[in-house]
Amino acid sequence: MALSDVLIRIETLQAAFQPRVTPPPSGAVQSAFAMQLQGAAGTAPPTGLMGIPAQGGTPGGMAALSIAAREVGVAEQPPGSNDSPRIAQFRQATAGSGVGPWCAYFVSWAAREAGTPLGDQGQGFGRVDDVWAWAERAGKAVPAGAGPPQPGDLIVWDEHIGIVEGVLPDGSIQTVEGNSSDQVSRRVHDASGDGAIGYVRLG
Repeated sequence: MALSDVLIRIETLQAAFQPRVTPPPSGAVQSAFAMQLQGAAGTAPPTGLMGIPAQGGTPGGMAALSIAAREVGVAEQPPGSNDSPRIAQFRQATAGSGVGPWCAYFVSWAAREAGTPLGDQGQGFGRVDDVWAWAERAGKAVPAGAGPPQPGDLIVWDEHIGIVEGVLPDGSIQTVEGNSSDQVSRRVHDASGDGAIGYVRLG
């Protein structure tokens, strides 16, 4: 049976059973597996937090988010080393970067894998300041306070960066961040992003 036929049947079944679906509990987040399954099937937009379709994310940002979410749990080996075989792969998405804090390597890698590389030549960045400076020059910077972030936006602090997964009902911002407690982690920040300076809109 062709994939398109399978997708049509799935959509038909989903429509038939939709009224019976119970909303997920408050704070529930769709599993990374469900996001991957949707991505493999080519459906868009991906489902965001609490099973609600993600709103407003750019295609490039949503692709980067999906890729980043699959890496949650990747950790430094040994802890505190800023390195591991997988982190070395993230580092390769940046030009001339050595072993060191790797949050910018991680978002550079996710963006490159999604087909929306960071930098004028797609070179990626090893420093958060360089990501923000490029975003401002390229018209991709959204200052904090200019409105809520979109899923797939990069969230930028003075010395750290991650990817917005979604905005929770209370306004809190859920993220996926590299080099957070020595690993790729999900975090929840207050509505200000805990002092984020702004967001970078990919795509």
